[in-house]
Amino acid sequence: MKIKLVTFSLILSSALFMSQNTHANEKPFAIAIHGGAGTISKANLTPELRQAYKDKLKEAVDKGSKLLEQGGDSLVAVQTAINVLENSPLFNAGVGSVYTYDGGHELDASIMDGRTMNAGAVAGVRHIANPIDLALAVMNKSEHVMLSGAGAEEFALTQGFTLVPNSHFDSDARYQQLLDARQKLQAAQKSEQIAGIEMNDLDYKFGTVGAVALDKNGNLAAGTSTGGMTAKRFGRIGDSPVIGAGTFAENGVCAVSATGHGEFFIRYQVAGDICARVKYQQKSILQAADEVINQRLITAGGSGGVIAVDHRGNIAMPFNTEGMYRASRSNGEPAQVMIWLDQ
Repeated sequence: MKIKLVTFSLILSSALFMSQNTHANEKPFAIAIHGGAGTISKANLTPELRQAYKDKLKEAVDKGSKLLEQGGDSLVAVQTAINVLENSPLFNAGVGSVYTYDGGHELDASIMDGRTMNAGAVAGVRHIANPIDLALAVMNKSEHVMLSGAGAEEFALTQGFTLVPNSHFDSDARYQQLLDARQKLQAAQKSEQIAGIEMNDLDYKFGTVGAVALDKNGNLAAGTSTGGMTAKRFGRIGDSPVIGAGTFAENGVCAVSATGHGEFFIRYQVAGDICARVKYQQKSILQAADEVINQRLITAGGSGGVIAVDHRGNIAMPFNTEGMYRASRSNGEPAQVMIWLDQ
């Protein structure tokens, strides 16, 4: 698989938004969101669809930023922004989730509080409209970090959640993606190339939403939600619900949410690695994120990107794919909304 290498200089010019005009007595706050990374071709996005993506990204980042500007908590801002994306069919999370090989939907999510290092996650849930809400409930209302499948949904009922039918996540566009994926997988199977095709050649492994935030009290938070990989089988779980891989936050350091080929993000502990470089090597969030995404990960053959914010409100959003849906706001400044490197 060919992976486009994004250089450090391009990331600097297009994916880092720093608030340098903050008054000395003003407490910094910032938020960044993503809607997935992958082969996002300009030719395949009509002007109307491109605008629809940008409008929804802006809605999500604006709602989260408004809460932060009013002195709200970073966890609430992260949850609020992710809910907007989960409730949109444009993104592979919540109502826009992709299909499994068997024609169903299995959703994952996680959230982490930088204050306490507490975290909550759910994996393989089939009847939860907003998985990030259940992940937050796991964090706040249980003694556990991760719950899966039917057990997670049983816990949801004890917390007053209303289950939805699995068909709640059905959509014609996602179903067509499944049919296409099945056809390619079956053809590859006949030629005994199934492993390589399934893991590397199909562009159905991308699609996640996430948010990271710093509030005025200096608290960092991160969250990630996904419908997983198109045509996934055997209860496959990616990096989104794995703390340290797809989500990580620690006060005084940074918060990270990832999107991409989850197997690589798990193996290389991408979110945690970025924060460790900031904490122990005193690297900037820009340098740490770039090193992991555009050096370590890409050398290993992994593709995707991250959004990250440090304890000063600096934001980095590097990716090594053709595009990544993303947006950011800091200290009340206008939202920055982008899909590719240059727009």
